Amino acid sequence: MNFVFGPLMPDDDSVLPVPPDSGLAATARNMMLTLAYDGTAYRGWQVQPNGVTVQACVESAVLKLTGEKRRVFCAGRTDTGVHALAQVANFHTSSRIPVEKLRRGLQTFLPADIVIVSATEVTTSFHATYSAIRKRYRYVIFDGDVCPPFLRNYVQPSRLRLNADLMAVAAQFLLGTHDFRCFETKYPNKETSVRTVMDVSLRRLAVWDPWTARHDWLPPESRGHDHPDQQFIVFEIMADGFLYNMVRAIIGTLTEIGRGRNAPEFMAEVIASMDRSRAGMTAPPNGLYLVHVEYPDELLQA
Repeated sequence: MNFVFGPLMPDDDSVLPVPPDSGLAATARNMMLTLAYDGTAYRGWQVQPNGVTVQACVESAVLKLTGEKRRVFCAGRTDTGVHALAQVANFHTSSRIPVEKLRRGLQTFLPADIVIVSATEVTTSFHATYSAIRKRYRYVIFDGDVCPPFLRNYVQPSRLRLNADLMAVAAQFLLGTHDFRCFETKYPNKETSVRTVMDVSLRRLAVWDPWTARHDWLPPESRGHDHPDQQFIVFEIMADGFLYNMVRAIIGTLTEIGRGRNAPEFMAEVIASMDRSRAGMTAPPNGLYLVHVEYPDELLQA
C-alpha cells in the first residue's frame, strides 16, 4: 500500500493575482504582512465562491480595521489544506493607523488559526507576488507504525516504511536549472516551466512528542522500524519559483523511490523526460508548508 492521494488541486503560485489597484493616491501606504496559518479549515489562500479562504479573512479584517475594501496580494497561492509558517502579503491603504498598531488591530478581526506575525510599511513598488525572488517549502511525511491523531492534518502518513537515504540521494538531482514540466499538472500554466532550485534537503527527524502518553506509538505488531525515534521524513526545497503542484508531484516521485520501486537516478530520468506521466502521483496537501519568502532588500524599506 502507499499514500492515499487526494484529487488534484491548484498549487500555490500557479495563478497570479491582478496588479494592485491603480486608483490609489500617490501618497497611499503599502503594508507588508507576514502571516502564519493552519490551512486545515480553508479552501486555500485565494477567494473562492464556495468556501472560506485565508485571503477572504484577511481582506475582511482590513475592511473592518481601516474602513477600506482592498485586495490583499500574497507571495504564493496555497491550496486547500496547505499551511504557512511565513506567508507574505501586501495591501495598499490610505489609513493613517501607525504600523506598530496595525498588526494587533488586524489580528482582532482574524480567527485564531490565522496569525499576523508582523506588519511593516514597505515601498509602494513592493508586490508580494511579483517581487519575490525565492521561496522555501517543506513537506512532512510520517512513516511510523501508528500516526498520532493530533497530526492528521499536519503530516502525510505513509502506509509503508520509506528509505529516506535513497530519497535524499534522489532529491539532489533537483538542484540547478531545469525544465520542471514533468512535475506540473495541466502543463502549461506559466510562460515557462524552467525553474532554478537553489537548495534541497531530505532527512529523518524526531520532531514530535505526543505529550506524556503511557504508550510510545509502537504497537507489539510493529513492522520493525529501523528508526523508531525518527519517524518523520522532512523534505525542504528552495527555488526561484514553483509550478502548479510541483512540490507535491516531487514528493510523489520521491515516495516511489523510497518504497524501492525506482533507484535514486530515476529522478534525473523523470526531469529529463519532461513527461508528467513518468513522475509520481500528486501528494496530498496536508503535509505541505510555505516556510519562507525572500525579497530584494531595497523593496522592504518604506
